[in-house]
Amino acid sequence: MINPFIKSTNRFSTYLFIWLAVSAVHLFTLYIILGMNFYYALADSLVFNILYLGIGLSLWYPTKFISFENYTLLKIFINHILAAIVTSGAWVLLGYFAMLNVLGVEGDQKDFLYQSLVWRFLIGILFYSIIVSLNYVIIYYTNFQEKILKESELKALVKESELKTLKYQINPHFVFNSLNSISSLTISDPKKAQEMTIKLSSFLRYTLSKNEKQKHKLSDEIDNVKLYLDIEKIRFSDKFKYVEEITDECKSIEVPSMILQPLFENAIKHGVYESVDKVIIKLICKEEDDYLKIIVENEFDPEAVSKKGEGIGLSNIQNRLKLIYNQDNLLTIRKSENIFKANIYIPLHGA
Repeated sequence: MINPFIKSTNRFSTYLFIWLAVSAVHLFTLYIILGMNFYYALADSLVFNILYLGIGLSLWYPTKFISFENYTLLKIFINHILAAIVTSGAWVLLGYFAMLNVLGVEGDQKDFLYQSLVWRFLIGILFYSIIVSLNYVIIYYTNFQEKILKESELKALVKESELKTLKYQINPHFVFNSLNSISSLTISDPKKAQEMTIKLSSFLRYTLSKNEKQKHKLSDEIDNVKLYLDIEKIRFSDKFKYVEEITDECKSIEVPSMILQPLFENAIKHGVYESVDKVIIKLICKEEDDYLKIIVENEFDPEAVSKKGEGIGLSNIQNRLKLIYNQDNLLTIRKSENIFKANIYIPLHGA
């Protein structure tokens, strides 16, 4: 990891500003409080603080090396105590010799410089502690942010994988039944067999080609449902009637792809297949509050012995809606007398 104070212009500017403030306090202390000569006070402030400004940047690397992942707290503490002593000692000595040999400090100012070495050394320890602590905070925060980002990416990948798995759960019984019907019709009614083959091909092409996108316009989904019902009509002739009540505004709203399919499969399987009378399958779509409400209802024979399925159709819808919109109340089911009704709620401002 690159030193964050060097990598970012804003952080480096902030770092320089802090040391400028420290230098100002240093100058104020020597000149105003201790009554030192202004030029000496200015030189003292600039030399020592510029030195530690550079040292402070270099402290990032030992901080990064002496990490909590590789060392115990005791070892970290001992290492930093030793490093603080060495760093502070080197800082004081470099500043001392710079003031004497470069700036030529003499007399009372030289005496003051010598007498102040101990408290300068302690201030160096304080600077070291502050900078190293700040470095650890930055490292922890950066690692925490990276962890959150990776977890978020992982959740997104898992979510996408789950959605794809759910979307590709095409009811195999529908495909098998259609193929069996085609096989039978090739002998009794070749024209219908050809028609059914073309419609089944179109249906599967739509299903496979559109599955890569998470959402489609409601109108596209309805077109695919009608294609599915056309195939089933060839099998069941006039045993069911499809009715829809849809506003034009609803047709352009995007919904999860293949979200309606399991509901109509359910209506055919438990309504049309098990009933001796003609069944009405109705699709109603309307805006309600902040949701697009989709209702699929079908008649059924309450006295018929229901074929117990695998139960993946409705649970498929519920799981997909929860994954996409982070709500687990977007599918409701009602069964009364001879009407089965499934309600889907699509948030108009959803994810």
